[in-house]
Amino acid sequence: MSDPPTRPGLREALAAFRYRNYTLFWVGALLSNSGSWIQNVTVPYVVFHLTGSAFWVGFAGFVQFLPVVVVGPLGGSIADRFPRRRVLLVTQSAQAAAAAVLAVVWAAGVRQVWVIVGLVALSGLVGGINIPSWQAFVSELVPREALLNAVTLNSTQFNAARAFGPALGGLVLGTAGPGWAFLANAASFLAVIGALLAIDVPSSWRGRVGGAGVRREFARTLRYVRGYPGILACLVIVTALGALGSPVFQLLVVFADDVFGVGGVAYGLLAAALGVGSVLAAPLVAGPGSGIARSVLVTAAVVVYGIAITAFALAPVYLLGLLALVVAGGGYLALASTLNTTIQVQVDEDMRGKVLALYIMLLTASLPVGALVQGSLAHLVGPRLTVAAAGIAFLLICGWLRAGTGWVARMDEEGAVAPRAGRAR
Repeated sequence: MSDPPTRPGLREALAAFRYRNYTLFWVGALLSNSGSWIQNVTVPYVVFHLTGSAFWVGFAGFVQFLPVVVVGPLGGSIADRFPRRRVLLVTQSAQAAAAAVLAVVWAAGVRQVWVIVGLVALSGLVGGINIPSWQAFVSELVPREALLNAVTLNSTQFNAARAFGPALGGLVLGTAGPGWAFLANAASFLAVIGALLAIDVPSSWRGRVGGAGVRREFARTLRYVRGYPGILACLVIVTALGALGSPVFQLLVVFADDVFGVGGVAYGLLAAALGVGSVLAAPLVAGPGSGIARSVLVTAAVVVYGIAITAFALAPVYLLGLLALVVAGGGYLALASTLNTTIQVQVDEDMRGKVLALYIMLLTASLPVGALVQGSLAHLVGPRLTVAAAGIAFLLICGWLRAGTGWVARMDEEGAVAPRAGRAR
């Protein structure tokens, strides 16, 4: 009789770190994303204190993410046509330059909200080209058997930055001011640029150099995903997440000032709580959680996240709101990593960049709309009622998707095409 299978442990949870390229990318991304979250927590703070308006906070989120939607098809096409490492070096350098300009503008004493928002939109435009290559690049750094773990650890890295960056941003805001926060973000790009230069990937590139135009390729992508119900489920859920579940981040500054009556450091802790929860949940998702069916994991994550953000909206005191956001962060990690993993394992390699671009487009299209709508509603009826209603609507939509279609169950299927293999150390 054979021995019973052992449950995955810490070694399995960190399997992707056996690959040098992935480790370099992960560390560089952690430092760079921490800087980005410092800016993400600083921009709403600056906008709210310049205008005193929740609507303006929502509008700033709208223009930050809208450019990503506009250039999403182009970014996906680029990710499948050109070496992704080279694309990332260009886009990361451009984003570093945009962040440096924002720091210089603030240091020069410019306090017009339109200038701040415009520079944020410019950075978002470059980010729209960057993100598909960023997501698809992971498949070049590890072999297929480590891909699920690599995607989860990549989500963990992003959320670890979401924990560290806002906390540091709140500290910098409370002591040195926004200018230093913007400068820290600009400097943080050096980490990921250095990592990309040190990564050793094959020089040959098998992506297509020619082909149809961007619009025709986008139409082809839409036709392609209709044949994959599991991917369709991911696209619907991520759209609901962007429109209903994620705008709470833009509204945290309104909760800090108008609901809980706390200052910059406490506001930074609210923003960091989501990342803290993600980091705490990472061992469960990357290790034992990797043995759970994706359809089950995503259902549980939706319930946890939806209930947690509703509880945050209704929390009577700051501490309870902080704890609710920690729980929400754990649900967010499980949800985001499962959706991303499902797409990565089901998509064909020659469609990877374009399908990931569509996924990112839906998230980033729903984010600005959700931020604008929820910012406007928060201005009219208050942030508590707005976020609570959004949390309940998120649960209802995802509950319908689970009960009313067979798509969620199809998330457990595996794709047939293996990505490039990475080299173990």
